[in-house]
Amino acid sequence: MFDSVLVANRGEIAVRVIRALRGLGIRSVAVYSDADADARHVRLADEAVRLGPAAARESYLSIERVVEAALATGARAVHPGYGFLAENAEFARACDKAGLVFIGPPAEAIEAMGDKIRAKLTVSAAGVPVVPGRTEVGMTDDDLVAASAEIGFPVLLKPSAGGGGKGMRLVRSADDLREAIESARREARGSFGDDALLVERFVDNPRHIEIQVLADAHGTVVHLGERECSLQRRHQKIIEEAPSPLLTPERREAMGRAAVEAARSVGYVGAGTVEFIVDGATGDYYFMEMNTRLQVEHPVTELVTGVDLVEQQLRVAAGEPLGFSSVELTGHAVEARVYAEDPARGFLPTGGTVLALAEPEGVRVDSALRVGLTVGSDYDPMLAKVVAHGATRAEALRRLRAALGRFVLLGVTTNIPFLRALLADEDVRAGDLDTGLVERKLDALVAADRPDEVLAAAALERQLSLRGDDPWERGDGWRVGEHAWTTWLIDGVPVRVRGDEVSVDGGEPVRLRAAVEGSSLVVGTRRYAMARAGDVLWLGADGGAWALTETRPAEVAGTAAAAGGGPVTSPMPGTVLVVRAAAGDEVTAGQPLFVVEAMKMEHTVTAPVAGVLAEVRVRAGQQVALDEPLAVVVPHEE
Repeated sequence: MFDSVLVANRGEIAVRVIRALRGLGIRSVAVYSDADADARHVRLADEAVRLGPAAARESYLSIERVVEAALATGARAVHPGYGFLAENAEFARACDKAGLVFIGPPAEAIEAMGDKIRAKLTVSAAGVPVVPGRTEVGMTDDDLVAASAEIGFPVLLKPSAGGGGKGMRLVRSADDLREAIESARREARGSFGDDALLVERFVDNPRHIEIQVLADAHGTVVHLGERECSLQRRHQKIIEEAPSPLLTPERREAMGRAAVEAARSVGYVGAGTVEFIVDGATGDYYFMEMNTRLQVEHPVTELVTGVDLVEQQLRVAAGEPLGFSSVELTGHAVEARVYAEDPARGFLPTGGTVLALAEPEGVRVDSALRVGLTVGSDYDPMLAKVVAHGATRAEALRRLRAALGRFVLLGVTTNIPFLRALLADEDVRAGDLDTGLVERKLDALVAADRPDEVLAAAALERQLSLRGDDPWERGDGWRVGEHAWTTWLIDGVPVRVRGDEVSVDGGEPVRLRAAVEGSSLVVGTRRYAMARAGDVLWLGADGGAWALTETRPAEVAGTAAAAGGGPVTSPMPGTVLVVRAAAGDEVTAGQPLFVVEAMKMEHTVTAPVAGVLAEVRVRAGQQVALDEPLAVVVPHEE
């Protein structure tokens, strides 16, 4: 076994691997960019090495710098985690050339499965069913257009390289095809350095089921059952579970055999995942791709099999044979991914500084969060994973939803309330899943409005903060004999307070007793976690978190006037990739004006109204903040 391993990744997976190394008595070496200098994985490791600036290409994606860090610290092996260089054959070869063990499959297997076109051809030759489509090498835009017409809409454009839904585009009509090809190529080029695309028939409302495999260097390949990953947004998973509520033991064994054959076809060694699209109506399954690395959702497999996949990766890489030829599945496990994103705004990435944090106990939490952590736009927005195990599926779902309700994270808007709503959905509870469920039910799953009780709590906290020992110095409307009504504008909503009475937006007054207890605000029978960042008060309860700002009437009026003037703002913090119009141009409502990228995701910003583009305030390559003005459109009537 190795005595020292460098972890070539960041965030929660780096923390996960470092803890596994510590459990085996192996010295851990972390790497970090300037953005992660004080990150949790850096603090946890035995040693840490700076790679470079925040940009991933100059730090975590720099093969030369990672290899140099491993050699300089005396590491004998490198664990790539997932993402970044985990599926990079060039990196695997560079490690081997430097005398380092790459904890992953051979470079040839990475190349065979990392190129989706080559992967489909390889597994098809091994008898594994594949999704119908065109998987030719070097297809031009015209080739893709012709192939799509031949296959029939809807079609799915997919980058030949990479994974995680990056660069994938669902196209339902020929009118949208060329723009989708352009966007998919650009995102694939930025994420993987390769803009080659393939096109497949889109299976409406399929199920996404994957098989975990392990292979040693002595010829043994085993599967560890399946994971259901059908609950997705933007082709990226958000809730995963093991086993799948769809599969019978017979179907599980058949798909397991197909996954083993797919792994054998490329001489696979290590942990990997074979992903299938399954027709929920017929049960027919098709090979989609193989991820030649550890998966984000690996904890659910660990909880139902009792197999530590990271430990097995290390042992296989050290030359040890697998000590088993099959596994038994016990109980049920469900994982939820906590993202820095706003589901009410189309799952756009958010950001901020973690002001308060309490991760739930009684379940597994894989996380790199800490108070003071700044969540920026440089990397993927996933913050943590919460995983629950139960004797039954119903118990696991119940435990996970309850745990998310105990999760306190203030300072960054997350998807936790959305996850709790999704776990409570009747179709999810019944196991009636497909990859389109989230999109169909999004409006019902997203609570965009702040409850009145939260606005009332913020006004009461503001009132309490102004009370002093001297009644003549109080700012809470105190008068001799009784309090007077005081009106606060909380995010533009008038909230009137008099003593323990509160009226929100002209509603009937309600009597609520409020008190500050340490870092909590107790209002009636409800306890809120509380934190301040300048003029913003954060309140959190039942997994939800609200950022509330006291505003003045003039500011509210100014905002409303600006909204009527057609401002164009950035929907997320990130980088302007494309500027499609110039000042003075005539624009129509919905016309694409900018492309903003953050955390490996592109978003097209359109004109809110028809009119004239009075000014453009940004240029391509410029960093922008959430809601930062990009341009101003003057409507024709003005």
